Amino acid sequence: MNLKHWCKRKCFSLYMKIVREKASPEYIARGWAIGMFFGCLIPFGFQLICSIPAAFILKGSKIGATLGTLLTNQVTIFFIYPVQCYVGSRIMGSDLTYSAIKDALRNVLRRQDYDSLFSLGWDLIEAFFIGGLLLTVLMTPVTYYAVKAMVIRYRGLREKLKIKRLQKLKEKQEHIKQ
Repeated sequence: MNLKHWCKRKCFSLYMKIVREKASPEYIARGWAIGMFFGCLIPFGFQLICSIPAAFILKGSKIGATLGTLLTNQVTIFFIYPVQCYVGSRIMGSDLTYSAIKDALRNVLRRQDYDSLFSLGWDLIEAFFIGGLLLTVLMTPVTYYAVKAMVIRYRGLREKLKIKRLQKLKEKQEHIKQ
């Protein structure tokens, strides 16, 4: 199986998980937006600790709150976090360079301990959260409205198919009676 086919299957599987959840479109979208919010703002590894309780409090989909955090995963953090920190440092007016940020984050990921995380310095940590806040402000509403629209559209299409099947069945029954 090639990579393109695998990605298509995974995207379709994710789409089906979103639209088939048995809840209102708003509830589902709220959960995904909560997941995206914490996926953008909180460092990898702490997102679920925040997103699931928030989904209970804000009455959103727990599945969406869990899967929505997957924006940042073991593959995407190598791209997203350096860009997020770089954008945050530019907003702060800091002189951090993209390559310095990338090297510092690579060291944290390689060593995987709190000492290397805290050795980054407050400038980089602030830049991470400021860049994350910007990403959160952009992605959370987009996620909410996109997921809500997908669920509504899918359910509308399913309803039309159901009506069409019932009409065909009714026509067959009338044809048999004649």
